[in-house]
Amino acid sequence: MLDYFKNKMTTRRDALKSMFKSAGYLALGGMVWGELLENATASPLALRPPGALPENEFTKACIKCGVCVEACPYDTLKLAQDGENKVVGTPHFEPRDVACYMCTDIPCVPVCPSGALDVNLVSILNEETKERKLDINKSKMGLAVVNKETCVAFWGIQCDACYRACPLMDEAIVLDYQKNERTGKHAYLKPVVNGDACTGCGLCEHACITEQPAIKVFPVDLVTGKVGDHYIKGWEKEDEQRLKDVDATRTDDEDVSSAMDYLNDGSDLFDDDL
Repeated sequence: MLDYFKNKMTTRRDALKSMFKSAGYLALGGMVWGELLENATASPLALRPPGALPENEFTKACIKCGVCVEACPYDTLKLAQDGENKVVGTPHFEPRDVACYMCTDIPCVPVCPSGALDVNLVSILNEETKERKLDINKSKMGLAVVNKETCVAFWGIQCDACYRACPLMDEAIVLDYQKNERTGKHAYLKPVVNGDACTGCGLCEHACITEQPAIKVFPVDLVTGKVGDHYIKGWEKEDEQRLKDVDATRTDDEDVSSAMDYLNDGSDLFDDDL
């Protein structure tokens, strides 16, 4: 009888141990899974290789194979590690360490097996031959942004490091010459980024002389606004063509008259008693 109770207590003790152990594993698993989810979604600042699809599409299409990293001759690209707030295993680069050196043959893009890096985004279509020619200048890896408060060129100190490092000098980065009223002798050489030409290669950030770069590259969508399709550049023929695809919505005469009467009725706006 005594042995029976001992065996029963042992069985109950083992069951409790197993239950607490399972709870511990469950909590640990939840922590690990939570971290993986955070790493899977927290990548707003990641700079991707040339030809990368929009971030949401890229992270879905990328199979984390690392082929593009191996193809890069300058060791620019690296795979994101756990804890970097980027999708683990996806390729990215950090310009301050190693920028993109704008290879004309863009070896990292054609080798992508999943289409996460799209050749069409870094090439030009020949209308006659219907063939595409690679053009690294078409890439939009990011957009350089100048911090005027920390850029010494805006202080009046002569520096054109970012301008000289830019592979599209006088296109992606130009210098704005302004008279220095404080000294009366020197000129400001202020770097100005042209968003239409900037490829986001990061060579400017890499070359910046300040302790923390005064010019940094960010993902394009993060630093640019969106005007909206309802605004048309009437002075540009290509943009004006979009009007042909827009369904015109006109207000009837009664509504127009009512609106005009409302706008013209300003008798109370300038009342002397106000």
